[in-house]
Amino acid sequence: MKTRFSHSGFVLLTLVLLFCFQSQVKAQRGGINWAKDGYRYYKASPEGIEELDARDANKKITVVTKQMLTPQGKTPLAVRSFTFSEDGNKVLLFTNTKRVWRYNTRGDYWLYDRIAKTLKQLGRDKPESSLMFAKISPDGAKAAYVSGHNIYVEDLASGDIKPLTADGTSRLINGTFDWAYEEEFDCRDGFRWSPDSKLIAYWQIDARKIKNYLMLNTTDSIYPFTVPVEYPVAGEDPSSCKVGVVDINTAKTTWIAVPGDNVQHYIPRMEWTTSSNNIILEQLNRAQNESKIFVGNVSDGTARAIHQENDKAWIDGKARWNEGNPVGWDWLKKGKEFIWVSEKDGWRHIYKITTEGKETLITKGNYDMIRLNCIDEADGYLYFTASPDNATQKYLFRVKLNGSSKTPERLTPDNLPGTHGYDISPNGKIALHSFSNSYTPSQNEVITLPDNKHISGATLALNKDTKNKPEFFKVKTVDGVEMDGWMVKPTNFDPAKKYPVVFTVYAEPAGQTVTDSYGAGRNSLYVGNMADDGYIYMAVEGRGAPAPKGAAWRKAIYKSIGIINIRDQAMAAKEIEKWPFVDSTRIAVHGWSGGGSTTLNLMFQYPEIYKTGIAVAAVGWQLSYDNIYQERYMGVPTDEAGRAPFIKGSPVTYAKNLRGNLLYVHGTGDDNVHYRNAELLINELIKYNRQFQLMSYPNRTHGIFEGPGTVQHLHTLFTQYLKEHCPGGGR
Repeated sequence: MKTRFSHSGFVLLTLVLLFCFQSQVKAQRGGINWAKDGYRYYKASPEGIEELDARDANKKITVVTKQMLTPQGKTPLAVRSFTFSEDGNKVLLFTNTKRVWRYNTRGDYWLYDRIAKTLKQLGRDKPESSLMFAKISPDGAKAAYVSGHNIYVEDLASGDIKPLTADGTSRLINGTFDWAYEEEFDCRDGFRWSPDSKLIAYWQIDARKIKNYLMLNTTDSIYPFTVPVEYPVAGEDPSSCKVGVVDINTAKTTWIAVPGDNVQHYIPRMEWTTSSNNIILEQLNRAQNESKIFVGNVSDGTARAIHQENDKAWIDGKARWNEGNPVGWDWLKKGKEFIWVSEKDGWRHIYKITTEGKETLITKGNYDMIRLNCIDEADGYLYFTASPDNATQKYLFRVKLNGSSKTPERLTPDNLPGTHGYDISPNGKIALHSFSNSYTPSQNEVITLPDNKHISGATLALNKDTKNKPEFFKVKTVDGVEMDGWMVKPTNFDPAKKYPVVFTVYAEPAGQTVTDSYGAGRNSLYVGNMADDGYIYMAVEGRGAPAPKGAAWRKAIYKSIGIINIRDQAMAAKEIEKWPFVDSTRIAVHGWSGGGSTTLNLMFQYPEIYKTGIAVAAVGWQLSYDNIYQERYMGVPTDEAGRAPFIKGSPVTYAKNLRGNLLYVHGTGDDNVHYRNAELLINELIKYNRQFQLMSYPNRTHGIFEGPGTVQHLHTLFTQYLKEHCPGGGR
C-alpha cells in the first residue's frame, strides 16, 4: 500500500538532496540548501554548517562552527536539518528528533543569530522533542511552530511565546495532519507564513469522529495495552478538513469558506499567492476524480473557483510527480500564472494557468513528464524528467515556458543509458547530476546547464567490468499487453538446463519495479547470492504500475486492483514458462506490502503457475485498508455494488484455492497494514484446511526492522524457506 518495501529492487543511491523549491521544505527534509545566487549552497558537516560553491569544489567556508552550535555546558547540537532566514543572519536548527509514523518530524529547534552570535532554544516551555515544522517569518523577527497540535509564534528578540490556536487535542489537529493525510497525501507540514509576516494559514484536521484502530502491544509491559490510531478504513468517512488564516497579533482565525462538505472533500495542497491577502488551494472530492482550485480571500473568508478538472478514474496530486513532496506552488509572472500538471489528454503534461483560469499546454507529445525539475523563468525554460522511448529510464529535457516548443529538447547525453537525476539550482545554471543503471553504481557530478559541462565530481562512465548484469526484455501476453521486465540469470548459466524463477512483484499504482537503475536485479532479503545458488531472479511490470506509459496504462486497473494487475503478472509468467531454460515446476513469487497482496493473489488465483510464495505485510482484505488510498483506485464503497470490486480483488476471497507453499509474514504492530489482515487470511486458510507457514513479528511495524536481530532473522527465514520449497540449480 502506500509505504513500499520492494527490497529486491531497492535503489541504493547516495544522492545529495538538493531541492529547487522553498527553503522551508529543505528545513524539514534535510539535505543541502541553495543560496539565493544559485551557485553557493550550504550543508551540515561535523565542523558545523559549511558554505560551498558548486562551481569550485575547493571553495569551502564554515559559516556556523561547531563551537557556535554548542549550548552552554552541553555538547554540540547534532543538526538534522537547518534553514536560513531571508536575510541570512539567522539559522534555524532542527535537532533531537523523534519519529512520527514514518519520519522524524518532531524535535527541538534552536536559533543561532549570526550577528548577535547567540544560540537559544525555541519553545523552551514546551515538552522535549515536541516542536514540529518551525519556520522563521519572512521578515526574520518571529518563528512559528506546532506543539501538541497547536500553533505558536515566538518573538525572536524577546523570547515571548504566544499561542495562536488553543483548541488542539489528540484528535483536533492544527498545523499538521492525521495518519491518513500523512500516509497517502504526504502532507506533514500544515502551516504557512504570509509574505508580509502578519498572518499564518493552516490546516485544521478534525479526526474526532474517526474510529480508533486498537493495536495491541503485548511486549513492552507486564500487562498488554492498546495503541490507538485514528484510521479511517475504506467506506468510512475521512476526517473533516478546513483551512484558516490566523492573525498573529489578535490570534483570531478567519476560516476560508471553500464550497462543499468538509468531510466529503480533501485539501491536499494550500499555499499563499504572491499577495498576503490571498491563499490558493486544491480541493479533491472524496473519490479523488474531481479537482478544483480555489483562491481564498483572507479578509472576508470567501473562496473563488478558478479551475476544475475531472477524470473517469483518479487525479494524482503533486506529491506523485514531485518525489513525495506536495509543498510549494510554482508561480510565474509575479503571481499572474502558475504551473500545473494534468493527465487529461492521456499523458502527464505540464500546463500554465492564469489566476483567471486560462490554460496553456507547455509540454506537447505522446510522452509523460515524470518530474518537474526546475523553472527558469529568467531565461524562459522549464526543465523536467521524461523518457519517451524507454519507460524504465529517466532523462532531462527542457521546453520553453511560453508553450512554443513543439518537441522537448533532450539535455542528457546519449552515451549513458539508464536513470539520470538532476537537482537544479534556483537560477537554472548549475545542477547536481546523478547517474546509474542496472549495472553501474550511482555516480555524481556537478554540471552547468544547458550545456552539460562538467565542473566537479566523478567523471561519469558505464561500469564495463560487471559480470552477469541484469538483462532487460519485453514480453507480450495473450491479452496483447506488452510488459517490460528484467532478469538475472544464474552464474555459469547453461542454456541446456532448466532453472527455477523467482519473481519479485509490487504491481500497484505507487511502485515501479522494472527500472534501469542500480539495485535492479538484487534481492536484499536473500542471504547470499541468488545467481550463485542457481536462481533466475525476475520482475515484470504490468498495467497499473506508475510507469511513464500514459494515463491509460496506469489507470487500466481502476476498480480492478487484484484482478487486472494480477492477470498481467500471471499471463507474463505463462509466456516466460515457455522459455527453454525455465523450469515451470519451480516458479516462486515474493512481495512486500502491495507486493505482498499481489503475491497472495497470484498464489490463490493462479495456483497452476506459482508453486511457492513469500508474502510480507499484505493487505488481505481491501475493505480493511485506509480510505484515501483504497478509494482513490477502487471507488467509494458506500453500498453493496461499491464494495463488490474491493471483495473481488482481495486475496482472502481466493485463499481457498491455495495449492502451493506459502510463507506469510506480518508485524503485529503494523499501523499501516494492520495485523487484522493477517488474521482474516489465517481464518480463511484454516477454514479450508490450507496449510501454510506463518511468521508474526511481535510489535514490529510495516517495515519489520525494530528490535535486535529482526532484520537478520527475516532475511534468514526468507532464504531458508525459498531454498527448501523452491531449490535452486539447473536440471
